[in-house]
Amino acid sequence: MVTRRTFLWGAGATAALVGTSRLEAQQAEAPPAIRALTSMRSQARPITADERRGRVEKARRLMAEEKIDALMLCSGMSLIYFTNINWSGGERLFTCVIPAKGEPFFVCPAFEEDRAREQIALGPFAGTADVRTWHEHESPYQRVAQGLQDRGIRTGRLGIEETVKFVFSDGVAKAANGITLTSGTPVTGGCRMIKDAHELELMQLASNVTLKAYEAAYKSLKEGMTQNDFARLVSSAHARLGFEGGAGVQVGEFSALPHGSITPQVVKEGTILLIDGGCNIEGYQSDLSRTFVLGKATDKMKQVFDIERKAQDAALAAAKPGVACEAVDAAARKVIVDAGYGPDYKYFTHRVGHGIGMDWHEWPYLVRGNTTPLRPGMTFSDEPGIYLRGEFGVRLEDDMVITEDGARLFTPQSTSLEAPF
Repeated sequence: MVTRRTFLWGAGATAALVGTSRLEAQQAEAPPAIRALTSMRSQARPITADERRGRVEKARRLMAEEKIDALMLCSGMSLIYFTNINWSGGERLFTCVIPAKGEPFFVCPAFEEDRAREQIALGPFAGTADVRTWHEHESPYQRVAQGLQDRGIRTGRLGIEETVKFVFSDGVAKAANGITLTSGTPVTGGCRMIKDAHELELMQLASNVTLKAYEAAYKSLKEGMTQNDFARLVSSAHARLGFEGGAGVQVGEFSALPHGSITPQVVKEGTILLIDGGCNIEGYQSDLSRTFVLGKATDKMKQVFDIERKAQDAALAAAKPGVACEAVDAAARKVIVDAGYGPDYKYFTHRVGHGIGMDWHEWPYLVRGNTTPLRPGMTFSDEPGIYLRGEFGVRLEDDMVITEDGARLFTPQSTSLEAPF
């Protein structure tokens, strides 16, 4: 799937994703601020099989509440979340089906069984997995239907995880024609959008790593660099810290395009840079944006930055348990519109934030019309933006978690365009 992160890295940081030998050479030639970084890898604690078993039990409780008899997972983050299986996509069905009652089962291409069992052994079903294989001329959907029948599910509702391909869900619907297909999001989203202490620990670490990488790259910025040069610095800094990460980089007038441009750009004295990226630590993401200037900012740039910072503050202050998601967007938008950058979406062109966790964008979203109440453990980006086409844009983005009595950011906020860290 092409995501914002895929696009941004493709627009700026793709050149930084290089072979090992070249990366090592770049590390040796890195600026002092990046060479001074040391690995934080030892701070990352993997999710355990017992934790995943607890997730499966929570999913079963939600299935009972939603009157869903089983949940079908294919490749993607929800499969990893519950099983620790990282399965690449393709036209051949691989699935894990979790019944509300009874043991899960897997349906797998026969020639992939060894690979499947290798990964299953790393998760909560090690040693007990029911793996049903199919050869190339056979129907995998019949295997799914039979697995459901063997667990007493001949009628009822099968929840389909939202990224499952239509061809897979349609095949199951035809093979198990007594089953009604329904959205599995009340189960997958119901589990994943509330983070536990271990998940928050990993997200905190991811944000810490990315902020350190950004600061080291910023200290290494020089006039004449291209956006790809700076993206390489960000990726190199993440690597020194022990993780794969990067950022999209937009310079000058291109910073007014929220998701950037592939146009070649060169850093000059007095121009704005807007960077947006993050890293992945044990499956959990960071997503941070910083806007800064090489040298001196103009008065207008400073004015816009100050408004932007107040909008980010307003969103953070509005985020409390029980408050509707849309109220957080409204709080930030009011600051920007009241300061003269309106109406509505004219200059602040997107929502104020998205859920974040294993996916960079996941449920729920801080956007007008979303009345979902905030709950402790939900995590979001807080990222208002002001974009002046043909001039520059300013976006500040930190990730936040809803607490028992409000919300907190994982990272210190940026203080100014000339001293962002």
